[in-house]
Amino acid sequence: MKRSEKMKLPVGIENFEEIRREGFYYVDKTGMIRELLTSWGKVNLFTRPRRFGKSLNMSMLRSFLELGCDRTLFDGLEISRDKELCDQYMGKFPVISVSLKSVNGTDFRTARSLICSVIGNEAMRFYDLLDSRMLNSEEKTIYRQLITADTADSGMFVMSDAALMGSLRTLSALLQKHYGQKVIILIDEYDVPLAKANENGYYDEMISLIRNIFEQALKTNESLYFAVLTGCLRVSKESIFTGLNNPKVRSILDVQFDEYFGFTDTEVKGILEYYGISDAYHDVREWYDGYHFGSTDVYCPWDVISYCDQKLSDPDLYPESYWSNTSSNDIIRHLLEMASANTRNEIEKLIAGEFITKEIRNELTYKDIYSSIENVWSVLFMTGYLTQCGMPDRKNRSLLNLMIPNEEIRNIFVTQIQGWMQKVGNTMTDHKEI
Repeated sequence: MKRSEKMKLPVGIENFEEIRREGFYYVDKTGMIRELLTSWGKVNLFTRPRRFGKSLNMSMLRSFLELGCDRTLFDGLEISRDKELCDQYMGKFPVISVSLKSVNGTDFRTARSLICSVIGNEAMRFYDLLDSRMLNSEEKTIYRQLITADTADSGMFVMSDAALMGSLRTLSALLQKHYGQKVIILIDEYDVPLAKANENGYYDEMISLIRNIFEQALKTNESLYFAVLTGCLRVSKESIFTGLNNPKVRSILDVQFDEYFGFTDTEVKGILEYYGISDAYHDVREWYDGYHFGSTDVYCPWDVISYCDQKLSDPDLYPESYWSNTSSNDIIRHLLEMASANTRNEIEKLIAGEFITKEIRNELTYKDIYSSIENVWSVLFMTGYLTQCGMPDRKNRSLLNLMIPNEEIRNIFVTQIQGWMQKVGNTMTDHKEI
């Protein structure tokens, strides 16, 4: 079968509806819906490295749960076989879905404006609220505060501090009154604004804003059915989730949901076989496998999809780095700059394919990441630069054996080390000249 006769590969596409409607290849992760709906907490947080399918899974949840959903999108998928669950939950809820991955301002004013736009655009989806017979004029005025644009500033949404901090709770209450049903809130990449704020020197202002938005949306919100959040790190409860009733956190250490972020070996073999490139299996495994989430070994889906797409056009293609090109990889540079002689020896062991043993902190604040070398090891693990091997210590579950997962990540370490050594060498040369 020619490539033109096969399903397209969804390179860079994170919209579930688009993938299903436009005939893209889809690795069925709808089993996650059943697992979530049979074990959810009021607030559910999934932490995974970037490019491991978080956004696509959130899009899938919205497509399944939202009022007026197209049930045919799930035809033939695993979840469709659970008729009782589909009848109970499918298309039954107003869904507020926001992604904070674009909130990358270099100063607080810009970042705040971006958050206003993200929430304002989502509120605009419910413009019919202005015609609702269930809402009074005062409530419609409150809704207008969420969708007001500043025509003098490129049409950006503007909100007072009070309106912004209460925006998700306000929208939830209006939707519940209009539809007579509690609301599900989905917040994708919740920690990106915090990471960017930490990099650019306005962390305290941003943590205060996010904490206030979350507290009103997720703690004091009587219109909330449940919420799902995704991010790279589990930011400490004290800094952002203060007062929340024990959010259910599923990290890369947890067995539950371990197969729903990333591709399993069976899924990768299925992709390669479908596109007639099974002979590339060993290269794909060497370069993009090696991550151990819970009790499951997984591949980075961004890498697998990107490689297969290029491989179909260039049969002689050797594996390339795709995941590493989606970030600056600054964290490894920070590790090297902080490294003692012992740490440099540990890095050499990792590059040689050996493991090191470290105590991992599951909760951090972005502000504290570089306060100790041990915190940096924890972040390297949680963001996908290292993975666990073997089982955690029985007496101390946070004590893990860590290793580099695959050839792509090994190349990142080597490249960063070479750049760092060149920089140090140039500095030493400059000192000699002085």
